[in-house]
Formats: sequence, C-alpha cells, structure tokens
Amino acid sequence: MTQARDPRWLQTLVGSAVVLIALALGAGAVSIPSGAGYGGVGPNFLPWAVAGGLAVCGILIVREARTGGFRNMEAPSGAARADWIAFVWVSAGLLANAALITTIGFILSCGLCYLLAVQGLRGAAGQPAMRPRTLAVDLTTGIAIAAPVFWTFTQFLAINLPGITGTGWL
Repeated sequence: MTQARDPRWLQTLVGSAVVLIALALGAGAVSIPSGAGYGGVGPNFLPWAVAGGLAVCGILIVREARTGGFRNMEAPSGAARADWIAFVWVSAGLLANAALITTIGFILSCGLCYLLAVQGLRGAAGQPAMRPRTLAVDLTTGIAIAAPVFWTFTQFLAINLPGITGTGWL
C-alpha cells in the first residue's frame, strides 16, 4: 500500500493539522489582553481554552492514527465526487452575505445566504430547487431564523449588527 493511500498516514496528517491550528490560535491569543473581567476571566480565556482543546484533540487523533488507525470506522457515506454546483451555491450565499450585510442589513443578507445555500443543498440531495414556492419558503425560513438572532444581539446583548433602520428592530 502506498503512503498516500494508507489511511493511517492521512489520519496522522489531519491530527497534525489540528495541532497546527491550535498552535496558531494560541499564538493569536498571546496578543489579546489578559485583564480579568466581571467573571474573573479575561477576554483571552476563550481563545486559550479553544486552543488547548484543539491541541488535545489533535494529539489524540495523531496517537490514534499512529497506534493502528481509527478502529471500527464506518465506510464513508455520500457521493464519490464533490458536488461542485452545490459548492458554488453555498459559496455564493456566504459571499453575498458578506458583500450585502452593510447594505441591506443583517436579517435580509442572512435570509439571502440561507436561500442560496439551501438551493445548493437541495440540488445536491436531488430535491427540486429553484421553484417559486420553494424559493419563497426558503427565504421566509432564512428571515425567520435571522430575525430573532438579530434581535437577541441588538436588543438584549447590546451588540450592534448592521440593520436597515437605526431602531435596532430591522
């Protein structure tokens, strides 16, 4: 078996990548001030906790891979090849959200992101997409998910998100 086809080698590579991400997160956490706040922890606590958790997970993945690989692992599910059309739809949703959030506000841009992403996922699953009724339902669902998130952040947590009006409700 070649090294590129050996699942243990690929599993080791994934674990090593997780450890490297943890190290990068830790390096970024160094630049965050550590002054303790209300709860006794500072703003750098969460980045350090995530970096530590990722490092532990990465080390465990590498250890598992080097001691025989993932045991009792099920065969991968899904298609043999990537669905590039679905990838383009989901990417378009994310890019549209990033481009339009300050123009049309958080709620509408997140609703549009949801609509585009779901169209791609529907197509990948072989479900009907791009029908007027489906588009309306998906846009309504996206707005119904985004609106309470927006209101929670702006009204209850006092975190400013881009809105259409200055009231904090839209």
